[in-house]
Amino acid sequence: MEEEILKKIEQQDKKLEAIYRSVEKMRKYFLWTLIITAIVIILPLIGLAFVIPIYLESYNFGALGL
Repeated sequence: MEEEILKKIEQQDKKLEAIYRSVEKMRKYFLWTLIITAIVIILPLIGLAFVIPIYLESYNFGALGL
């Protein structure tokens, strides 16, 4: 009886270790997805905050009759 219980505990231990490895991989994937999203979306928006005012300063509104 005790041997069966020990076997089952060992099997559960192996399964838990496999689950842990899988969860760690997923965590890394999510982290890199977040980093890539920040680079692709957020950084250009910050750049636009600096570029748009410079562009508007150089734009000639007098030619439009405004």
